[in-house]
Amino acid sequence: MLAAVSVGGLLLLVPADATSEASWEQWEHLPGVLDLAGPLPDGSLVAVAGGQLKSLHSDGTVSGYTGQVAAPGAESYLAGSSGRRVEAAGCTFAADDLFWLRLAPPLGIVRVDRQGAVRPFADFPGVESLSGIVSDRVGRFGYRLLVTGVHLGKTVLEAFDCRGKGTLITSAAPLLEGGLAVAPATFGDYAGQLIAADENSGAILALSPAGGWSVIADSGIPKGGDIGVESAGFVPPGFAAGGWAYLADRGTPGNPHPGTDSVLRVSARDLRRAGVQEGDLLVASEGGGVTVAVRCKPACSVREVAVGPPAGHIEGHLLAVADHPGRATAAAAASSSAWSLPVLALVLLLTAAYYLVRLRRRRVSGAPGTAQPAARSAG
Repeated sequence: MLAAVSVGGLLLLVPADATSEASWEQWEHLPGVLDLAGPLPDGSLVAVAGGQLKSLHSDGTVSGYTGQVAAPGAESYLAGSSGRRVEAAGCTFAADDLFWLRLAPPLGIVRVDRQGAVRPFADFPGVESLSGIVSDRVGRFGYRLLVTGVHLGKTVLEAFDCRGKGTLITSAAPLLEGGLAVAPATFGDYAGQLIAADENSGAILALSPAGGWSVIADSGIPKGGDIGVESAGFVPPGFAAGGWAYLADRGTPGNPHPGTDSVLRVSARDLRRAGVQEGDLLVASEGGGVTVAVRCKPACSVREVAVGPPAGHIEGHLLAVADHPGRATAAAAASSSAWSLPVLALVLLLTAAYYLVRLRRRRVSGAPGTAQPAARSAG
């Protein structure tokens, strides 16, 4: 979009700031889809669908995960491994392991390896239910697996090392549910903290490694059970150069938002046009997939950037995946300074126009026959 600007009597057209809201599209029909994790080292995503794990490839093909693993619970959220070493435990998380909430007693987590073998990983005693899971790939929680549960109306957060040993972080956080995320180092005062959404209040919260919590922002999205904010995820480095964001839209018959039983996606290009940048937090609502971008540098701002199918019933994590993560530095620079060359050209053009106008005026004022001001005599 262009805007008209008058400089020195000259009318110039310059770029105007304009954004357009993106739309989540139904990409792959996947009955019973509940959550997404990945990408794995081979680039594939993993979906929880119909009580099993499914491999989801970039060309849209879906295959049964090795071993046809059965879900350990009706709403068993899934997380990929951090792939990082935990120095205090003297071990390393395997890069292609998956961790799944076990919702049947005893509550806890199971580990699924690349061959599909399922093994108990850790128990999570002292809670009535489990509500979220994510790996710390930033490091402020020691690269451990973060799991939330509910006890007496409060959220309990524990961090598990690669040997399955849990450490209590807090037992008094507000109720949280759905797709959790860990903030990157660029996320202002909340860098490295656990980010979660409260669908009942509409708040987006941060939980620190020390056990404290704070409200980052109000999402501005309609709130309430099966309606409010549900899924969170960060835009990774390299995303500006190309990629896709993904959501699970679960079929839920009889619900006001019955879902489409499909994996939704939206392109990096469309999100960029909506004003999204690398490092932004994306949060989508359970009802209809209304999506906001949160940017904290250091103050936090919230902006609606995308909408999903009106019938959508969103569950689990929001995944944003870059096509070429290795281009992180160049892509980030391109994203943060997308207008650099046009703005420089505009400045040069305006400067040239200004001096051209001055030069013309001097020539007119100094032409023969033009009255000149009298010189002031001394004394």
